[in-house]
Amino acid sequence: MASGIRAAAVHPAALVLPLAFALPPSPAVGQEPYPPEIGQPGKDVVWVPTPEPLVERMLAMAQVGPGDVVFDLGSGDGRMVIAAAKRGARAVGVEYNPDMVALSRRNAEREHVPADGARFVQGDIFETDFSSATVVTLYLLPDLNMRLRPKLLEMRPGTRVVSHVFRMEDWEPDETSYLVNTPAYLWVVPARVQGTWSFVLQGGPTFTIDLEQTFQKLSGDVELGAVRAGLRDARVHGDAVSFAFVDGKGVLHELEGRAVADGLEGTFRAGARTGAWTAKRTPPRPLAGLQVSRVRMR
Repeated sequence: MASGIRAAAVHPAALVLPLAFALPPSPAVGQEPYPPEIGQPGKDVVWVPTPEPLVERMLAMAQVGPGDVVFDLGSGDGRMVIAAAKRGARAVGVEYNPDMVALSRRNAEREHVPADGARFVQGDIFETDFSSATVVTLYLLPDLNMRLRPKLLEMRPGTRVVSHVFRMEDWEPDETSYLVNTPAYLWVVPARVQGTWSFVLQGGPTFTIDLEQTFQKLSGDVELGAVRAGLRDARVHGDAVSFAFVDGKGVLHELEGRAVADGLEGTFRAGARTGAWTAKRTPPRPLAGLQVSRVRMR
């Protein structure tokens, strides 16, 4: 299958690697170019093209634009890569079938897409380093998505993952779109914020807050003396974190911020007071019978 046309599971080299993969020679004069057939077998899946309108919707869901690095894993005839390059992104297609790689390059040339905008490499997606991607596009079977999921969850928070038709089990999508009855799913890789944190509010007290996380779903509580108060509207989206709680005096505290290298930081509103806050991880509190952090980002 393919996000533009995905013949099989594939593997790109990092963008910084020179393109040094051997490809079959160009067709001789009078010889027909390689003609792919829908349903033809590939390494891990058969090749089925993604309809062009759904290609555009998938890229729109991921808000692909200049500055993005898009990796299409199983790039088939290259249509997803070409479309991403036309939006100003640097796009790499990884395809196992060398004939499809050659076809993709010819298609890019025909569309007048520069080589530094759309690149195609031959390889195996499960042996590929695509950690530089800001967007990953897929049209693979569910078991292949699940094999990729651990690597996807380790990517930079905020990385967008878009899949044609197939989901990732209990990692629920952040958005679902349809072309007629055909779905496309978007996930935004969440920061890992589960655990116990010490929050310091500028000009105010320090709070100990436990955060529980299941993928992009967040919950938890805050220690207010002898009381453990639940958090309201807790959410993590990419590297963004937000939640609220009511203190012992009935004042609503609203915190929003982001994950940074050494912790969390952001701004807060507590009644009429506003300011900055920072948070550092602390050892979990040893409270019998309490599961402090339930994490399922495997």
